[in-house]
Amino acid sequence: MSLTDKALIRLRELIQSGELPPGSKLPPEQQLAADLGVGRNIMREAVSALVAARVLEVRRGNGTFVTSLQPRLLLEGIGDAVELLQGENLLELTEVRRLFEPVATALAATRISPQQLAEVRGHLDAMRAAADDVELLNQHDAAFHRTVIAATGNETLLTVLDGISSRTLRARVWRGLVDADAAGQTLREHQAIYTALVTGDAILAQAAALMHITTTENWLRTHLRDAQST
Repeated sequence: MSLTDKALIRLRELIQSGELPPGSKLPPEQQLAADLGVGRNIMREAVSALVAARVLEVRRGNGTFVTSLQPRLLLEGIGDAVELLQGENLLELTEVRRLFEPVATALAATRISPQQLAEVRGHLDAMRAAADDVELLNQHDAAFHRTVIAATGNETLLTVLDGISSRTLRARVWRGLVDADAAGQTLREHQAIYTALVTGDAILAQAAALMHITTTENWLRTHLRDAQST
């Protein structure tokens, strides 16, 4: 283990133990280096790594602080990594979504507010109106699902699912569905999810979401198979 790794571990321990709670300012460099048992250069490397991970933030002219450590902040980098996945890894990503999102949709059916239902309905209507505009369809598709998951009230779940819902993959799927005149079926699947949410039927909501995500997974499997055969 390198000295930087050891300093990272010690710095994380200070944060996890509450010695450096969310929002707190890091000690001066000399003191922090002594607390970590390393030189200043190693200490700076450790701090830089946690800044990149959004655990720490540098406020110019004021110092370095521990962030809020909220899920939306610490986990938001998932989406950037997901955008780089290719081939079979995309199938694994879709499988993860299939495992989590239907259950989350079921939970949303028991918690969603009238205001959130109206928002979901607005995105559904906008998707229908978008017709062949793949970019707009993609935007409202993502917003539709994000609003549903947000209704669970579970910020960690929302951040993770939002992160694994690749914007690029969604766009590719919509483009493929529009080209194949299959977009109407997917819109009906969104309608089924919305209807289940309106009735508060968790089991129906889970089934509708599972059906919809399976459609995406099947499209992706076919797309990858065709790409490999050419």
